[in-house]
Amino acid sequence: MTPTPELESLTEESLTRGLMVLANIDSDLARILETLGPPPMWSREPGFATLLCIILEQQVSVAAARAVFNRLCGVVVMTPENFLTLDDVQLRGIGFSRQKILYCRGLANAIATGQLDLSKLETMDETAIRTELKCLKGIGDWTVDIYLLMALQRPDVFPKGDLAIAIAFQKLKNLATRPTPVQLEAMTQHWRPWRAVAARLLWHYYLSNANVKSVTVYP
Repeated sequence: MTPTPELESLTEESLTRGLMVLANIDSDLARILETLGPPPMWSREPGFATLLCIILEQQVSVAAARAVFNRLCGVVVMTPENFLTLDDVQLRGIGFSRQKILYCRGLANAIATGQLDLSKLETMDETAIRTELKCLKGIGDWTVDIYLLMALQRPDVFPKGDLAIAIAFQKLKNLATRPTPVQLEAMTQHWRPWRAVAARLLWHYYLSNANVKSVTVYP
């Protein structure tokens, strides 16, 4: 079949198509689909609030990050300008670490000053998006991967640095050791151009084994 264009956003229809393709080329992924059914889309609204939330999720569970994010939303309407009105004492009281204050304030300042226009990312290719976002302190490949995969719904993004993905892959493939990000990247090339769909299947599988209710994604 014709590869999915890089800029095409994943939809329920293309998710279904991608699942069928993956099931045909990888019997382990087919087993997940047969046993657990299709994974959720796990979509998020593009923009400042989502990217800030993903930064909060770095190295912590989604539940912990969501609690901080919800407290923040209870204090201000989530815009870069409003976020910048909060001082360190207020942010620490909400649950921000010193490092996360630095990262999120840098993001808010970049948007408020016009250095970063998140709306333009939707029409840019993946390489350009990575370059744009990684200019900001605290934003690395994992953060960009999750934003591309969940907010921009790109079909072939694979968060190779995600621990839940690595754990699920090790168990699924019955590997003696957990694969490194470099190894994961190499071992999933045959899933192109549907690696974001495969990532959803792996999270789906991880959640079924971890007995938790939300995806825990972290580098």
